[in-house]
Amino acid sequence: MKRTSIGGQAVLEGVMMRAPEGIAVAVRKGDEIVKKFDPFVSASKRNKFFGFPIVRGVVSFVESLSIGMKTLTYSADVLGLEEEETPSKFEEFIAKKTGKDAMKVMMGFAVVVAVCMAVGIFFILPNVLANFLRPFVNSSLLMNLIEGVTRLLIFFGYITAISGMKDIRRVFMYHGAEHKVIACYEAEEELTVANARVKTRLHPRCGTNYLFLVMMVSIVFFSFFGWNMNPFLRLLIRIGCIPIVAGLAYEVLKLAAKSDNLLCRIVRFPGLMLQKLTTREPEDGMIEVALAAFDLAVKGEVDSGQLSVDS
Repeated sequence: MKRTSIGGQAVLEGVMMRAPEGIAVAVRKGDEIVKKFDPFVSASKRNKFFGFPIVRGVVSFVESLSIGMKTLTYSADVLGLEEEETPSKFEEFIAKKTGKDAMKVMMGFAVVVAVCMAVGIFFILPNVLANFLRPFVNSSLLMNLIEGVTRLLIFFGYITAISGMKDIRRVFMYHGAEHKVIACYEAEEELTVANARVKTRLHPRCGTNYLFLVMMVSIVFFSFFGWNMNPFLRLLIRIGCIPIVAGLAYEVLKLAAKSDNLLCRIVRFPGLMLQKLTTREPEDGMIEVALAAFDLAVKGEVDSGQLSVDS
């Protein structure tokens, strides 16, 4: 089996494929597929320190957030979901003070808000809820386990809830298309809709696997700090250690994706099962979009602004 470092993300009516040399995005707009390629080299490749184990995982996480937000904004723009508006006084103030485009500043702000919400929901809230059981549990190890299980339940509940939304289901279908195209390539078969359609929509390097591993690694990592301490100090330690947890989970993901031995399959299995919620079987037109994005990621340039396809 051929392996590729190309990975992707579903966007609004499209797919983003990230290759070592750049980022390709393909979005369906009617009977056309609008494509875009931007050269991009990860900081972990440009700076030796950022390429160290664990550190590279943190870098990859931050870059993924930034790239994901930009590609989502691009897909919305292609679909005409973002109308040109006169900048508000607040946006003009931000642009004047920072010397940067107001939209880029607001985009960065949105990423920061999203990260803060994720930390609050998936790290602070489970700790607060678990602490209510402290009078009934004497073991610090058991308290950390209860916190971890609570975190997983919140995560599963969140994924289940959003998977029922119509617009999210379409994004999850494009997510499935992305995985099928990569699986077709790794199977060394011709990249066609027919070949990709029958491939699995589950992939070991998926971001869903990564998020699940973050949850699992956090249970083990935080257990070393015990529970019998000031609640605020305990929360500060958890928040401060999130980059380390994210970096460790990244290393586990890479190791588990490299081999098919029993241990790696066991590590991958829960995340693969979770992908049954975060991916859906795509339509043929969605696979065409994923194929266009993958081809563009490999070639590294756009032959034309748009690619017409048969409906």
